[in-house]
Amino acid sequence: MIAARSVNHHDLSAHLPGVSTPQAKERRADRTFRDDQLDMGFFMALLVAHLPPGKVLLSLDRTNWKHGETPINFLVLGAVVHGFTLPLIWVPLDQAGNSHTYDRMWLVLKLLHVLPAKRWQGLVADREFIGAEWFRFLRRQGIKRAIRVRHSDLLDDLSGKEWFDHVQHGHFHEIAEKVFVFGELMRVVATRSPSGDLVIIATDFSVRKTWKLYRLRWSVECTFSSFKTRGFDLERTGITDAGRLRRLFGLVTLAWMFCLQLGVWLSQTQPIPILKHGRKAVSLVRHGAQHLVDALRWKPERFVAFLDLLTRSFCPPRGAGNEVVTY
Repeated sequence: MIAARSVNHHDLSAHLPGVSTPQAKERRADRTFRDDQLDMGFFMALLVAHLPPGKVLLSLDRTNWKHGETPINFLVLGAVVHGFTLPLIWVPLDQAGNSHTYDRMWLVLKLLHVLPAKRWQGLVADREFIGAEWFRFLRRQGIKRAIRVRHSDLLDDLSGKEWFDHVQHGHFHEIAEKVFVFGELMRVVATRSPSGDLVIIATDFSVRKTWKLYRLRWSVECTFSSFKTRGFDLERTGITDAGRLRRLFGLVTLAWMFCLQLGVWLSQTQPIPILKHGRKAVSLVRHGAQHLVDALRWKPERFVAFLDLLTRSFCPPRGAGNEVVTY
């Protein structure tokens, strides 16, 4: 999968070893995604073991696409590591559009079995992940929240727009006292994005901490992008069965994690060049994938050394340079 940069069975078959026919190799790839041993418990245990020590920030979001007329919609909960979100648990939804509150609660409860709440720095999420039952559930689980709300949502007796319509880009405002948001007493802070969109966050953190953490929510979009056209071409899969989709997403996550892990390690000794526009020439994931594919094909002794590295957990991020700062 890493070598093919694809999840499509036809593309994978060309990279499978052996002298059997391409059709037989395609069937072998298909059998992998039917293997019941690759369940969520297997993936969670392996992924959580790779987390850096200490508390981690969790991010919740969806990614979706269509296969023909069939909508494919994943709800994903993951940990922010080195400017990306590492998926830890996911579920394919049986409908297009937003997730149900109980889908989110199921993800959180399952993850709490292997990653206790004391290791959660908090949870960040966009404005589709709101609601009284959801907010109350997170508080009862001991999980701090920094969740964007809509400008039409009531904060005490006024809407968010009424509270913050005067806010300008580059300025941050906080309601002086805690207010009720979906029945929960929380701090509320706001600013405007560069595009002029009002960004209102209901939070359990201080103002400064809230913005520092919420900006990292964008890291999950970076992950989804590198799962799809910029990485493993996830949208090209022909799989639509929920169980097989869950396994496919897990295998892509493992392949992607190994690329990120190697990219992080290599960047410590071989920094990625910065281009004129101020961005890195390649992402950490692409950087790791390039070296991993090269070792897989041509340098077996180097690949053995990489394997030892890939059994370790991520190192803690160093400084603010690892933060994602896009809205």
